Amino acid sequence: MNLTQRVKLAQELHDGIAQDLVGLGYGIDSLVSTEENEDKRAHMRSLRFEINELLNKVRAEILELRESRDESPPLNSQSGLQEILAKTINEIISNTLHHSSATRLRVTIEDNGVGGAHEKSNHFGLQGICERIELLNGELETTSDSTGTHTTFTIPLLTP
Repeated sequence: MNLTQRVKLAQELHDGIAQDLVGLGYGIDSLVSTEENEDKRAHMRSLRFEINELLNKVRAEILELRESRDESPPLNSQSGLQEILAKTINEIISNTLHHSSATRLRVTIEDNGVGGAHEKSNHFGLQGICERIELLNGELETTSDSTGTHTTFTIPLLTP
């Protein structure tokens, strides 16, 4: 997508979705101020925060579209591949959290490399992964040998 197309898309996002979200937020603010039931008020405030989060995401995308001068990294570069995979996995997890009513999530990544994914002195990658999964009350399994590395984590999900 060239610069002109990105700017046009940024303008459309701003004038469309972003403004609609702002309007929804003001509408909810108005309802909150007149609602007497505290449970309903709390629910509306929660919706308001979700709208703010969505609006911030849209604004960040608008900014990225306007500031980005370079095209996306090439698919055959490590950074390009990592960026695309991260966005893909993020979207899959987001869909699971928002739409599936699941009570647990299991993610498995397996490669056919040379192995070697073991905790090492002064290397904190695996330790950081383990700490993050533990924060989510999850479990992490990693096996790594000359045929590759297999990593699986399972976490409980909050029920809506």
